[in-house]
Amino acid sequence: MFALSVCVLTHNSERLLRQVLAPLAEIADELIVLDSGSTDSTFAICAEFGITPYSRPYTTHAEQMNVAISHASNDWVLCMDSDEIMDADSLQQIRELKGGTTPEMTQAFRISRYWYVLGQQVHAIYPVSSPDFPVRLFNRQQARFNDAPVDDKPTGFKTTRILGGHVRHDTFYSIHEVFTKLNGYTSRLIQYKEVKPSLGKAVLSSIGSFWKWYFRKGAWKDGKVGVVTAVYAMMYSFLKYFKAWYLADEKKRRSDTAVKQVK
Repeated sequence: MFALSVCVLTHNSERLLRQVLAPLAEIADELIVLDSGSTDSTFAICAEFGITPYSRPYTTHAEQMNVAISHASNDWVLCMDSDEIMDADSLQQIRELKGGTTPEMTQAFRISRYWYVLGQQVHAIYPVSSPDFPVRLFNRQQARFNDAPVDDKPTGFKTTRILGGHVRHDTFYSIHEVFTKLNGYTSRLIQYKEVKPSLGKAVLSSIGSFWKWYFRKGAWKDGKVGVVTAVYAMMYSFLKYFKAWYLADEKKRRSDTAVKQVK
């Protein structure tokens, strides 16, 4: 038997927050919310559940999660985002897990996560097929999120098991949000990760990405929303190389200036 701390990241999360927190409150011995500057009713909704969120300016998802984990009182943590809703079966699985023999520290647990875009379940959304199976429940003495600028994940465990039930990941609720997040993700990627600047690769890889995600990954089965997810994959691939190409001279100037200052 073990106690469980549930960590949730928020930022202007009023749209789904009650639906997210209500099931989590059923299984959490401690509910931790880390907010990155909400201006909507996120704090008021948290107060309804007796939660006083911690606040921290957003850097990367991984850093936010690791900070939230550091506030936990218990070693076993479940890490969730504010657009992920657990179903009854997944809740029951976690109750049974908590009530049984405490797992080894090196054991971690995956969830079955189904992706929804613009309110519709989809077959894929770059960079994953749906469902995917991210690790979300683990012992914080053994595992932490890696430092990837996007698409981060926990590392440090040795074995994993998929829990029953599933989580609904209700992302991208408007076209505006699709492209706002696309711009943010690609800017953050080139800020924290070395991407070889190439205008040619921006063009060619974007064409290949559309083909892969629309046809091979099955987005064509999702109708109009499938076109949106394929364009998202195409634009993601294009923008990461295009932005790296466009900013290459600026980065070189900064590097040269730093070298001169050292001399």
